[in-house]
Amino acid sequence: LKVKGRAHLTKSEIKEREQQEIHAPADKIEPPGYLTKKQKSEFNKISSQLIELGIMSNLDCDCLARYIIAEENYRKAVRMMKKLPCDPELIVLIDKVTAVQDRAFKQCRAAASDLGLTISSRCKLVVPKAPEKPKSKWDQYKNGTSNG
Repeated sequence: LKVKGRAHLTKSEIKEREQQEIHAPADKIEPPGYLTKKQKSEFNKISSQLIELGIMSNLDCDCLARYIIAEENYRKAVRMMKKLPCDPELIVLIDKVTAVQDRAFKQCRAAASDLGLTISSRCKLVVPKAPEKPKSKWDQYKNGTSNG
C-alpha cells in the first residue's frame, strides 16, 4: 500500500502494519532431494536471485521445486509436440495427459497459496492480534470501550 500510494495511512499506522508483517526465516534454503542434478542447479540459480531480492524463505523451497518441475515438463511437452506428426489420435492422448498434469499443478499452486507457501500469498498475510485488555476501568472509559 505504501509503495503504490493507494491508502492514506498515518506514520503510526504504517509502522503498526510493518510490525504485523510476517517474516519467515531464509537460513535453510536448499533444493529438495527429489530434484535431479540439473533441476537443483536451476533451483540454486533462481533461489539466489529471490534471496537477493529478500522475498524467498525456507517455506518456498518446495514451491520453487514444483515450479522447476512444471517448467521442465512444459519444455519437454513443447519439444515433443514439435517432433510429432499431425496424427489426431496422438494429439488427443497428449491432450489428456497434459490436462491431468495441469489440474495437479493448479491444485498444488492453490494449496501453496492457501498455506502462505508462495511469495505473493505471504505478502498478503496479516496476522490478527488479540485486542489488549484494559488495565483498569479508567482505561475502558478513556479508550471508549466501556459497556456502560
